Order: sequence, then C-alpha cells, then structure tokens
Amino acid sequence: MLVEERRQKVLNLVNERGYVALGDLAKTLNASESTIRRDLDYWGQLGLIKRTHGGAVFREEAQNLPALEERASRELDEKRQIALAAAARIEDGDSVLMDGGTTTLELARLLMGRPLQIVTNSLPIANLFANSRETDLVMLGGYVYPRTGVALGPLTIRMLDDVHVRQTVLSIGGVTAEGLFNSNLLLVETERAMMRCADEVVVLADHTKIGKTALAFLCALTEIDTLVVDRGIRPEQRELIAAGDVRLVVANEKGQAEEFRA
Repeated sequence: MLVEERRQKVLNLVNERGYVALGDLAKTLNASESTIRRDLDYWGQLGLIKRTHGGAVFREEAQNLPALEERASRELDEKRQIALAAAARIEDGDSVLMDGGTTTLELARLLMGRPLQIVTNSLPIANLFANSRETDLVMLGGYVYPRTGVALGPLTIRMLDDVHVRQTVLSIGGVTAEGLFNSNLLLVETERAMMRCADEVVVLADHTKIGKTALAFLCALTEIDTLVVDRGIRPEQRELIAAGDVRLVVANEKGQAEEFRA
C-alpha cells in the first residue's frame, strides 16, 4: 500500500469511528504500530485529529469547511461578477485547474461548452463537464471532504505531481497584508500543490474577504499572479493589496473588468 493511500485510510477510520486505538489501526491496515504512529503524527500536525495515549480521536473543531450550500448564497451577485471577469481571461484551448470554491463553481458554469481542458478536485464542478463533448475533464481523486464534495489530501497532491496547466484558479477565505488564508489546513496543503502546477495562479475573492483572516495560512500575496475582485472593493482594501506584487482585476456588475498592477 502506498504511503499516501495508507495515511488516507488512517484519517478515514479515525473520522468514521471518532476514536481508534493504535493497535486496531495497525491490525486493520496490516502495518506496524510505529508506521501507524507516524501517520497519526502527520494528521495531528495538520490539526485534523488529536493524538491520545494509544490512539487518536476525531477533532470536530478542525472540520470547519462549511457545506457548499451554506456558502453558495453569500455575496452571490459579487461572485457572478468575478466569475464573468475570470472567464473572459480564459482562452479556448486553455488548460485550467479549479478548486472547489463557490466562486470557482460559478466560473465553471460559464465555461461549459467551451473547448478547454478542465482539471478539478471538486465533484460539483466535475459533474458540470462530465458529459461535455467540447471539454476534456480530469478529476483529481483523494479523500472527499464531508459536505463539500472536494477531494483533498495526499492522494490528491500525488496526482498533481503530473499535472501542468496554464491557470490554476482558487477561492480563498481571506486576504490580509500577511497573505492569503483558507478555512482548513488540509485544504491549503492541497491548494499549494495546485499552485505549483500553473503558469499563472489566479485567486477569486469578493470584497468581503479582503482584510479578513481564516484558520490556515495559504501563501504570501507575492506568490500569486492575479487577484480578481468585485467592484465593491474599497480604497483601503486596494492599499492592502498594493503591498503585494500582484495583478488586480476589478469586475463591474456586468462582469467587465479593469486591470491594475499593485
């Protein structure tokens, strides 16, 4: 069994049972206790489980990605503006890697029927292109995060080692002068791998995310290429973005956009 596959099974078992003893995990997975102990330490460092004497317990507080339907209705008009502007920057024939955010889902809807190569870890996005004759679809596998339909973790990251795209498009939980944040440690680890695959890293964020932080640090502003926001962005928020060497794309209500170099 591959290391990534075993680690994923360890996480799944802990999440399913709530508590699992080290010996039981070793027996179930036919691995030594020292090997399983290292796997538990790996997930413990990411904050997804809590190590105990002789085993591990599920950390409910770490599973803090809201369900897709809970996020989809927030700032919907702004997300549609941003998606229109982002879609206009994608050319036919491009290869595009998209994560499982609600704004990237809006973008995916606009890309349906276009001759593109789409790579995604999102089941809802993949479903949009599953029967398309015009679009080539690559679905990334791995641990599917509860309620979101998004594949994350070591297996997903391993698949990304063989992927190269023109654009990676990400949704985020917050942007500050320190950088970009998201709501889950396993999510940002996967998104960092997505960033390494691309010629251009594009982040979609409505204005309410600017100046806001979240649980897990993703990267510095200087590590992305383009930030697409809605017209609600305020002057002080523009100043915050200006701290990073990033292209700022501001969409209006019709999805048209102005580009600025921060």
